Amino acid sequence: MTVDPGLRRLALRTLLAAFPGPSAPDWALDLLADGLAGFTLFGTNVASTESLAQLTARLRSVRSDVLVAIDEEGGDVTRLGHRAGSPYPGNAALGAVDDVELTRQVYAAMGRDLAAAGVNVDLAPTVDVNTAAENPIIGTRSFGADPALVARHSAAAIEGLQSAGVAACAKHFPGHGATVTDSHLELPTIDEPLAVLRERDLPPFAAAVSAGALAVMSAHIRVPALTGDGPATFSRAALEDLLRSEYGFKGVIVTDALEMRGAAGAAGGIPQAAVAALAAGADLLCIGALVDQELVLAVADEVALAVTEGRLARVRLEQAARRTTELAGWAARERVTRGPATTPGDPRPAAELGILAARRALTVEGDPAALSDPLVVQLVTGHSIAEGKIPWGLRPFLGRIEQIDVVAAEVTADELIGRAAERPIVLVGRRVHQAAVSRALAEKLAAAWPTVVVEMGWPSAWRPDGVRAFLVTHGASLASARVAADALGLPRA
Repeated sequence: MTVDPGLRRLALRTLLAAFPGPSAPDWALDLLADGLAGFTLFGTNVASTESLAQLTARLRSVRSDVLVAIDEEGGDVTRLGHRAGSPYPGNAALGAVDDVELTRQVYAAMGRDLAAAGVNVDLAPTVDVNTAAENPIIGTRSFGADPALVARHSAAAIEGLQSAGVAACAKHFPGHGATVTDSHLELPTIDEPLAVLRERDLPPFAAAVSAGALAVMSAHIRVPALTGDGPATFSRAALEDLLRSEYGFKGVIVTDALEMRGAAGAAGGIPQAAVAALAAGADLLCIGALVDQELVLAVADEVALAVTEGRLARVRLEQAARRTTELAGWAARERVTRGPATTPGDPRPAAELGILAARRALTVEGDPAALSDPLVVQLVTGHSIAEGKIPWGLRPFLGRIEQIDVVAAEVTADELIGRAAERPIVLVGRRVHQAAVSRALAEKLAAAWPTVVVEMGWPSAWRPDGVRAFLVTHGASLASARVAADALGLPRA
């Protein structure tokens, strides 16, 4: 069947594409001129803040109301800081401090950074309540495990971002915090009654709506009591009945990346997932990171054909396109009103504010500075797809102090003690307690040798017997590493 060009252009207005590298390819600019809503940028697009500003200026030269979205959460998920780490601690650290004004200031500073780079939609904050300590995808991206705490900090984060002229997108509705699997890789299931979600997972989204969030992101998670057999992204009960009708959200519903297995796998492909998401009530569709012209056109054509064949109501597609256009108009007006160099709010440099926040989040048990000139041992860990491979740990602040990186399963406590010679050991890791092998290594070291543990992941009550000091940063941002190094009394690099 021939695709209606008008319907294709209408479909393009609901899509966020992507491309690799610090400059936009011709096909991306051509699609933008033809009505594409905009782009999601990733670390590969950010060679430097200056080049990012040049890239976004090039996109705006084609169409001034282009939507430029990015995942900038601070902490462990950063695109602006993907080469060295974020200068701001993430949500877990801010939740540990529990100062909503500080959260507002940090997110306002992130918003100013984004606005200066030409980004107008931040796919943040994460407002999930991390009730599953072993959650592989949320963890330190969450403000905490208490719904009321997460709700008040979610509102503050949204207010901070939008005060800088950057649209906030609260995610991942109706709540990804109780999952123990990653929706990038499969379709997680939360088999709880809706009453549990109302009490545990949904309060931060209610707070986000009340705070004026311009966008909410749907989760590729299955909640049988709400979504049936499919993910929330494909559920009218979740998006229209709950989020819009009950909670009164009137902004843009954004999908998580449709290339994820929780979406594309459930629908039979990305184009099919796009149709299902639009039919359920989504407005702006993130295709994903691995995108080319062929895929964008395939998605747009499938949406257009779905309208022609009666599988998707034209009025629903028009409604989605109208909402994305209204968001783009808001962003364009904010940029004109504020100007790209405007820096309202707290005038302190970003690094100073980030260090202040990270220092307040740091918890120190024992006297780590009493163990001078240590051997620093960093446990090599994997990374989630959301985080990407971002440098972390104390190395940037060690000066003359030696650090070695080890895989817990490939080294023994005796080997590390031998390498340390007469020096104490500082063991640095993320979720050290969670893997049996890293936990056992820490326990053997602490029992036999002067040892300090620096936990830079989601915290726990576990402490190895005999440990001389235990530090918890509540995240692995560059700012968090700096304050941990200071607490250890390490000489500045």
